[in-house]
Amino acid sequence: MKLKLHIVIFTLVGLLISCQQKPAKTNLEPSMKKKAVVYQVFTRLFGNTNTNNKPWGTLEENGVGKFADFSEKALTEIKDLGVTHIWYTGVPHHALINDYTAYGISNDDPDVVKGRAGSPYAVKDYYNVNPDLALDPANRLEEFRALVDRTHKAGMKVIIDIVPNHVARNYKGLSNPEGVADFGADDDVSKAYAVDNNFYYVPETEFKVPEWQNGYLPLGGADNPLSDGKFEENPAKWTGNGSRLPQPDFNDWYETVKVNYGVRPDGTKDFVELPDGMESEDYKAHYNFWKDKTVPDSWNKFKDIALFWLHFGVDGFRYDMAEMVPVEFWSYLNSNIKMKNPEAFLLAEVYNPDLYRDYIRKGKMDYLYDKVELYDSIKHIMKGYGWTDHIPVVQKRMEDIEHHMLHFLENHDEQRIASPDFAGNALLGKPAMVVSATLSTSPTMIYFGQEVGEPGAEDAGFGKPTRTSIFDYVGVPHHQRWVNNKHFDGGQLSQDEKSLRDFYQRLLNFTITSEALMGEYQDIHFYNKDNTPGYDHKVLSYVRWNEREKLIIISNFDDQATYELDVKIPGDVIEKWQLEHPSYKLQEELYGKVDVSLNIENGVGHVQLTLPPLESYILSVQ
Repeated sequence: MKLKLHIVIFTLVGLLISCQQKPAKTNLEPSMKKKAVVYQVFTRLFGNTNTNNKPWGTLEENGVGKFADFSEKALTEIKDLGVTHIWYTGVPHHALINDYTAYGISNDDPDVVKGRAGSPYAVKDYYNVNPDLALDPANRLEEFRALVDRTHKAGMKVIIDIVPNHVARNYKGLSNPEGVADFGADDDVSKAYAVDNNFYYVPETEFKVPEWQNGYLPLGGADNPLSDGKFEENPAKWTGNGSRLPQPDFNDWYETVKVNYGVRPDGTKDFVELPDGMESEDYKAHYNFWKDKTVPDSWNKFKDIALFWLHFGVDGFRYDMAEMVPVEFWSYLNSNIKMKNPEAFLLAEVYNPDLYRDYIRKGKMDYLYDKVELYDSIKHIMKGYGWTDHIPVVQKRMEDIEHHMLHFLENHDEQRIASPDFAGNALLGKPAMVVSATLSTSPTMIYFGQEVGEPGAEDAGFGKPTRTSIFDYVGVPHHQRWVNNKHFDGGQLSQDEKSLRDFYQRLLNFTITSEALMGEYQDIHFYNKDNTPGYDHKVLSYVRWNEREKLIIISNFDDQATYELDVKIPGDVIEKWQLEHPSYKLQEELYGKVDVSLNIENGVGHVQLTLPPLESYILSVQ
């Protein structure tokens, strides 16, 4: 009964979309002429060639990558993959289990650190970088500056993380600029809340470490002088995910403490809210709104952090769990950033679709993760139980903000495509990737190793396989075969892995050069379901165009069936494209391996083609 209901809903929505025949409108900055492609790389894993992969292994046992591993050769290869921006994940100095006391860095307590290498989202010092990543930890900031310079020289821009919702329990800045106090240094700890406190407190109550579950022990039970079931914090602070318990649960973000942005414990706000109409104003108006307002201390601390990294040479930020921080703060922070660098790339992790428009329009975010809508829909199709009918429905819902919804199939939080818990086969990601990269004007993101089918199968220690570990020292086997002992030439890849990377390279390079992908969109999927024999919910088709380029895109998500189709192009599209001849040659843009034409009969376009399993065609009208 539920299946039948879904079919009716999709059919009705499809008919509505087909009848309206209105292409999506874009809202682009004048300078945004081509697609952006973000390459997320877990910095400490990228250049690690150690294949030991001992669970809970130390840095010495399992190895660690360095800033220096991103050589000119490596960066050139990433650029040639079709990448415009690199998101270096895990750069700010976060809590980790390694002894750097010789460099003035305090040791971190395993009772409040996840894994050995630590969570990149438990930042310990925002004005410095992870010492693991430096050849000389004393020179770590300069080594990162050199990487930023190399990345720019290679023709790409640099993104790093800012995690405004929480910091490490043992936050300790060693290189703060003059006059900058640490988070919590001036807090009144006798109060659960004060507007200029950086943290929330449980007064007169000591913190207790969580009770370990499922046989878990810090460091897998290995000896460490600080691993004693205790961590000194008095009074206890609220935990990063909002737990107010002095002893958080094992499943809470126990390694972090929540930052106070002037939101009282009852949820009311201790700051001025944005007036009606500000959602329509640009970042300059937002900047002017805030410049004479008094804001909570935490706002200024994170503004100073962001401006520090902009001055350092960073080109943008990925904001962790942005929806847990009030939208007014984002208006304040992002308008300050844009006043310094109008081209800064601002990407936020927001999962509640009801908040998307506020965080874009009021919070002045450039881009949000399109997880709950597009990613989840595509994942269901790849796993075999979703229908392509849902994708044009999602695209219609996102029509007014589609440019701002970053598309991805993998990132550090999600299961690897090739993992058995996801698709189990990297090839199942090919039609999905074509759709993800060409459906809208939004940026595209891939996660390092995705392009060679990395399955995330390693048991690294903290957490379970299916995702490449972000908490431990580990090697990434498929990716390491591409690294090829730091030749970065794919010399150890199998032929299948080389072919997959070649597919990604062809697709991504097409997307960053195609003007049509920054132009108009129209669904032709439901039209073909109604008018094309043999066309079903495993196939998806749509058109993209601008004045100079016209594309027909069709993908087969079925890993078994070959489709023989007479794909129809609706008459209103033929009119908009101003096609006056009876026949036009079509060029396939990825491989050029199909010989097809667009033939127009009675005002409707016809494309006769054979669509093999997992195949996609990007056909341009010549």
